[in-house]
Amino acid sequence: MFIEIDFNSDEAIYMQLRNQIILGIATERFREGDTLPSVRQLAEHIGINMHTVNKAYTVLKQEGYVKVDRRRGAVIALDIDKLRTVEEVRRELQVTLAKASCKNISREEVHALIDEIYEDYGKGMND
Repeated sequence: MFIEIDFNSDEAIYMQLRNQIILGIATERFREGDTLPSVRQLAEHIGINMHTVNKAYTVLKQEGYVKVDRRRGAVIALDIDKLRTVEEVRRELQVTLAKASCKNISREEVHALIDEIYEDYGKGMND
């Protein structure tokens, strides 16, 4: 499993782990039905506390990215309600775009960045 954690970052480790898994889903490194490592395995692999991994998995479950199966553990399950997700993305984008506007980043530059980032994900992102 390809997970990069920056131990010098101000961002909480469980959030970095969550974000890495979401990026893995978006870039198709993880697909629907894939099983994530057990909490213990991933904690040992990265060198972090098991509670940190468990917290990341719990957040991913709450957000609809994984489900927990008693036999298989954490499994990628993209049953996210699209309308809810669109509203969540809208709220996040409002802040991001406000930051960009404050720094005089143009609409064209933002669109170019979005196009560049979406190319990395490739699936389900067609116009």
